[in-house]
Amino acid sequence: MNAAANKQIVQRIFEGLAEGNSRPLIEAMAEDFCWDMCGTTSWSRRYDGKQTVIDELFGPLRQVIAGQIKTVPRRFIAEGDTVVVLARGNNVTVAGQPYCNDYCMVCRLRDGKLVELVEYLDTELVTKALGDPPQTTGAAALAAT
Repeated sequence: MNAAANKQIVQRIFEGLAEGNSRPLIEAMAEDFCWDMCGTTSWSRRYDGKQTVIDELFGPLRQVIAGQIKTVPRRFIAEGDTVVVLARGNNVTVAGQPYCNDYCMVCRLRDGKLVELVEYLDTELVTKALGDPPQTTGAAALAAT
């Protein structure tokens, strides 16, 4: 696929995320999808595999973020199989603390599916607002998406 088609796929994903709808993101993930959260926080690591992302990243996030998780895109830049998204979260923790992180997400696609997302963000805010990830079972994580 070309850069314009890849950009449209990622734009559709973020249209959903801006409204708190993660379904377009989940449906666009390849089975071998990986999410690499940069930094040195307790959340920071490479989550390998679609189910691992759902269970070990999304599940714990659903436990610490109140309501639907929202990420609002500001800009998309596409070249070849890569789409870069500048975005801002619009969230509140279950403890009532605002969690509005700024993101640069580098997305790589293959045959119309997401295969990699590298997330750059304010790691100090992650530590301050989210603390350590809670433990979540696979079934609870999937139900939370």
